[in-house]
Amino acid sequence: MRPSIMELNPDKPHSARIYDYMLGGHDNFPADRAAAAAVTELWPSLGVSMRANRDWMARQARVVAAELGIRQFVDIGSGLPTAPNLHEVVRSVDPSCRVLYVDNDPLVLDRGRSVGGVTYLDADLHDPAAILGSPQFRDTIDLSRPVALSLIAILQFVTDEDEAYSIVDRLLAPLPAGSTLSISAVTDETAPAEVAAGVAVYAAGGIDIRLRDRAGTTALFRGLPLLDPGVVLVSRWRPEKEVPDAHVQVYGGVARKP
Repeated sequence: MRPSIMELNPDKPHSARIYDYMLGGHDNFPADRAAAAAVTELWPSLGVSMRANRDWMARQARVVAAELGIRQFVDIGSGLPTAPNLHEVVRSVDPSCRVLYVDNDPLVLDRGRSVGGVTYLDADLHDPAAILGSPQFRDTIDLSRPVALSLIAILQFVTDEDEAYSIVDRLLAPLPAGSTLSISAVTDETAPAEVAAGVAVYAAGGIDIRLRDRAGTTALFRGLPLLDPGVVLVSRWRPEKEVPDAHVQVYGGVARKP
């Protein structure tokens, strides 16, 4: 049975803390830094790819808030509060935006307490009912108005494809028309040898990853109409700067519920 609440284990690398370290954060432990060093030795473009994903998160959130007018955001697998944070991006558009961060890493939740004006929920992605039924969700999110749901660089840790589809379907079900779904997912299509070697290191550390091609990432959107330019490498989604394709191993897109 998969636990809904993780125990903090500084001796075991964790994906959120590795991500934090790769983005220049400080909320990580020696085991996370050692894992990052081992991975990047074989997957040297990982850091560029992670930063491209973070920059995409900020661009798409700004589009959702500024162009679509959505003012409620649920970010599942939010990770450590490494800048730019989603709430900072959307509140630069409208300070009234409501943000619910969901994670089950104790360090993420501890650091989240210092972030003012947002709500953190200790819950597991694998249990959508617990997320949707939580007091934090009910108190933060008004289901009579559109909601922006983010699953950014998290579904690669759901290795069973049927379960991934089920998670997305259950999270989307109560959201009203006009809501959005933002997904990014790791791929090996731009650097297969690098990614295979790096994923093997993650697996050796107890972190299993499901890679998806463009079609597999698109399928996660469950047929919802996609905003232009569809599912593309995150660096190519309404870019503000040029990043070589070979350095980016993440697909991303944003869809809107009719």
